[in-house]
Amino acid sequence: MSRHVTAGLDGSPQSAAAAEWAAREALLREVPLCLVHADEWPVWTADPEARADVQRRWADQLLAGATEQLRERHPHLEITTRRLSGRPPAALAAEAAEADLLVLGSRGLSCVKGFVLGSVGMETITATEAPVVLVRAPKPAGTDQDSPAGAPRDVVVGVDVHLSCDPLLEFAFDEAARRGARLRALHGWSLPPVVRDALALEEAELDMAPDIAHRLTEMLAPWKRKYPSVTVVERTPVGAPSQLLVQSADDADLVVVGRRGRRSRLGARIGPVAHAVIHHCASPVAVVAHH
Repeated sequence: MSRHVTAGLDGSPQSAAAAEWAAREALLREVPLCLVHADEWPVWTADPEARADVQRRWADQLLAGATEQLRERHPHLEITTRRLSGRPPAALAAEAAEADLLVLGSRGLSCVKGFVLGSVGMETITATEAPVVLVRAPKPAGTDQDSPAGAPRDVVVGVDVHLSCDPLLEFAFDEAARRGARLRALHGWSLPPVVRDALALEEAELDMAPDIAHRLTEMLAPWKRKYPSVTVVERTPVGAPSQLLVQSADDADLVVVGRRGRRSRLGARIGPVAHAVIHHCASPVAVVAHH
């Protein structure tokens, strides 16, 4: 299987930003970039064949235009395109299975309401075992608070010290190593709900915190040995993991969260922490499946 990065395009500013992010990622990985568009026109239109032909021409123009723009900015990047048929989540998931990772756009609302990923993106995430990166459109000029020129921004990874998450940690360390970035490993935890008194809460935190920190250190130890060039900052604050990750993402280059393969009568689920982070985080978010 040839290694490559895949980006899904749908004509939105968010998918254009995802394609640009994917292009830079492909260059970091020294692999080709594949741009894809997936769509499914309803069969109940008055003239389904004519409508499908219009859609195919539009998709071809979309892919060609994006390719031209990316080649202008990244002349040494190998770019291929594919027009997919069928339900977008299934088609994109099939493409992701053949790629190093899949990159999609994530639509934004206000900071109060959060960000909307959309049903296609959510279904795609739950349908594939490959890492999926979600990218928002760039902020308007003058609103970014970038790091000084040449200084890489951190990669942040959310870790649950009570669960095995090797694929998640491998992805996070690998991304940090490629960027020459620092890795911030974060585990948020809660005090026992039965403890009410302020002094008792303080004592409980002092009693539990060292063990939580030790667990995180032990979990990260083999990956530190495998990636000695990566500087790691370990944090184990008290608080909701999703809120802590969103707050930590303000100055991050990438936020990495895990999802477990859970299914219910309502379909596949990605877990509350991953769900909250991908809907409220302004930085690119990588969702990595682990078991």
